[in-house]
Amino acid sequence: MAGGITDTGELYSPYVGLVYMFNLIVGTGALTMPKAFATAGWLVSLVLIMFLGFMSYMTTTFVMEAMAAANAQLRWKRMEKHKEDDDDDSSSGVSDSDVLLPDGYERSETRPILSVQRRGSPNVFEITERVEMGQMASMFFNKVGVNLFYFCIIIYLYGDLAIYAAAVPVSLMQVTCVTGNHSCGVGDGTKYNDTDKCWGPIRRIDAYRIYLAAFTLLLGPFTFFNVQKTKYLQIMTSLMRWIAFIVMIILALIHIGKGEGEGHPPLAQLSGIPNLFGVCVYSFMCQHSLPSLITPISKKQHVNKLVLLDYILILGFYSLLSFTAIYCFHNETLMDMYTLNFTNCNITNIAFIRYFLGLFPVFTISTNFPIIAVTLRNNWKTLFHREGGTYPWVVDRIVFPAITLIPPLVVAVCTHDLESLVGITGAYAGNGIQYIIPAFLAYCSRKDTQLVFGSGTVNNHLSPFRHIFWIWFVLLWSLFCFVFVTANIILSETKL
Repeated sequence: MAGGITDTGELYSPYVGLVYMFNLIVGTGALTMPKAFATAGWLVSLVLIMFLGFMSYMTTTFVMEAMAAANAQLRWKRMEKHKEDDDDDSSSGVSDSDVLLPDGYERSETRPILSVQRRGSPNVFEITERVEMGQMASMFFNKVGVNLFYFCIIIYLYGDLAIYAAAVPVSLMQVTCVTGNHSCGVGDGTKYNDTDKCWGPIRRIDAYRIYLAAFTLLLGPFTFFNVQKTKYLQIMTSLMRWIAFIVMIILALIHIGKGEGEGHPPLAQLSGIPNLFGVCVYSFMCQHSLPSLITPISKKQHVNKLVLLDYILILGFYSLLSFTAIYCFHNETLMDMYTLNFTNCNITNIAFIRYFLGLFPVFTISTNFPIIAVTLRNNWKTLFHREGGTYPWVVDRIVFPAITLIPPLVVAVCTHDLESLVGITGAYAGNGIQYIIPAFLAYCSRKDTQLVFGSGTVNNHLSPFRHIFWIWFVLLWSLFCFVFVTANIILSETKL
């Protein structure tokens, strides 16, 4: 995410890209969605998630349009450079036939850009180079805009790390503490307080902090090094995630089919809307990873339609997961981390399934935490980087990793309310990444494209929502959401 132009990697078909995008979007946020549905009411939740899915799709098309505009500008700059080189060579007496162009570009690419297009050469707006969002921000925004972009990304990643740092100890605490007191798990309707005993004199909150300390000691050091998620690790975590989701849906449907469903969700409960908004925004988040996802797709003619299909499938999946949850479990017993509801013997007698689902977040989140931490550290470095400058060893190897690791761990020590962490992260930083940044990228890239190529040039990846009304609509919606969520938090605190 720390802006830069990187290799596109191996190409894949549009349908493989559709699967990758599905895997990217459906993650940890989905596990907190059932509780958010139950607190907001099923009708309000259904309407809101459909609307937010539509909004996320719209801003996804904005980012793809900006990616195409960035690719076109990079090609144009190379063409200008080649023309200058040709002029220099001609003036020094070198013939055209002797000039070798770098990067395998043909002679036609040194001609004016509209001339190239008229001769049937590939469209300059084709997305062939991976231009990350940070690089696009640098191309289309001024200095203040670039700094605000990185600030937004950093806050979002801090929220991600705080959610991950709390989710693993919470899962371990719920599974291990409950098994010490009951034969089965936390989904039996028993409500536990942080001050309840876990093992002997050890309270549940103490167990949580012990697990948080162990999590920090085991995974924290990776922040000081460079790590990346390997292909096989990605396949393994994706496989585990889908097994877990499918098993949860099937078990909930079986329980409801037997007439044992305990859920009686309300139609609407306005007090739950702000948190549901944050959870839904977080659960539809993909805009920051689109360059690495869309660029390797081999045929992009119908990429907008494929992305729309992906969003429809994801919307259906979220609805299925959440509705089976809110009708299977009583509203009061739904856990922040939905997997923990399946540690109850009333749902399944198979101990392996109960422990697999209860500990599922531990396995998947533990593999993601170092990756997110290193990404955040690199964004800090990019934000403060100055052309030609280098960081002292202490700053590079100690200070940046420390400011990456400490804040989310402090948040995790202070609270393990996962629903609120996800809601706040989505409602604030997620609001910026999913709405504000894509809208400004689309607006600024359109202006730059007109200046460079003229008003008659058409971006073949132009968003279907090309009218300026949609950009203003997204910005006004993001402002409304920010004010609404903030007002709700303030009013909730004053009531306390």
